[in-house]
Amino acid sequence: MTRTAKRVFTHAGDIAHLQEQIGQLCDGAFVRLTMKDGATRQGTVAERPQAQLFYDPDGAEGTNAVVRLEDPAMDPAGAGQHEFWLDEIARIERIDPP
Repeated sequence: MTRTAKRVFTHAGDIAHLQEQIGQLCDGAFVRLTMKDGATRQGTVAERPQAQLFYDPDGAEGTNAVVRLEDPAMDPAGAGQHEFWLDEIARIERIDPP
C-alpha cells in the first residue's frame, strides 16, 4: 500500500469519525458504500481497515484508512477487489443476508 493519501487528518474529531467508520467495517461484512460523489459500491469487507499514518501530497503527516471490498461483479475481468479511502465514504450500510 502506498504511504501517500490525497487527504490526511490530524484533528481528534476527524480521526474519531474514521474510527467510527472502521467500527462498521467488520471482516466479512457485506456492505454498500455511498461515496461522497454519490456513487455506490458494494462487496464483502476483506479485512477490517486500520487507521494508519500517511503523508499528503504536500508532505504533511496524518491519519487515514482504506477499506478493501471483494466482489467479482465490480471487476469481472480482474480480481474483483477494490480499495476505498474512508474519508471518501459518506455512508456505510450493512446488507448482510438474513
